[in-house]
Amino acid sequence: MSRKTDPNQKMNPLAELEKKIGIDFKNKELLREALTHRSYLNENPEYKDGNNERLEFLGDAVLELIVTDELFKIFPNKEEGELTAYRAALVNSKMLARVADTIGLANKIMVSRGEARELDKAKGRESISADAVEAVIGAIYLDSGFSSSKKFISKFIFPNIDEVIISGGKDAKSLVQEIAQEKYKLTPTYKVLDETGPAHDRMFEVGLYFGSELKARGKGSSKQEAETNAAEKIIDALK
Repeated sequence: MSRKTDPNQKMNPLAELEKKIGIDFKNKELLREALTHRSYLNENPEYKDGNNERLEFLGDAVLELIVTDELFKIFPNKEEGELTAYRAALVNSKMLARVADTIGLANKIMVSRGEARELDKAKGRESISADAVEAVIGAIYLDSGFSSSKKFISKFIFPNIDEVIISGGKDAKSLVQEIAQEKYKLTPTYKVLDETGPAHDRMFEVGLYFGSELKARGKGSSKQEAETNAAEKIIDALK
């Protein structure tokens, strides 16, 4: 007798992720391990599975090899320096955190209560989410091999290649500096407009200026993060 599925019943987080990425893991424990931050084990000593650091180590190597191989084939006339810049831009924490958002990874990572608070901050979320993406790639590689890993990377990471080519692999602040110098013959400056929150949880608002003209505002948990956020807003506007 078949059992009816309750449409209101929530899908298991692992099954939900498998559906999103299009991979049905043979070994579900590998995927669960990929989503386990080491802080979770510190708070839950009875938890028997390992954390995701070993899988992250493996996934980082698999990711770099596949991206390097693809870039080598796609751009036969590019020099090593340009290919290195493209690769770095495709696999950096910011880009991998974006992939994590695309597949809904952040709310599936098992972390301690303290790290859960970090996931609410842009900087903490980026780091933890990016590491988890690499761990998932490592888990895919162990569970179903190189080909499946390549499919995942082709589907979720390589679509960003056009953006990387446009930027030449450069970060937002470097691009803004080039634009300011080429179009306006000046160097952009950043000024802190506001600081809020306690010392351990500071939030900065920074203004990006071309001369005396305020071009964009950015926010972040550090001055550098706020500056990058402001620069990204200008780049997005130009796109």
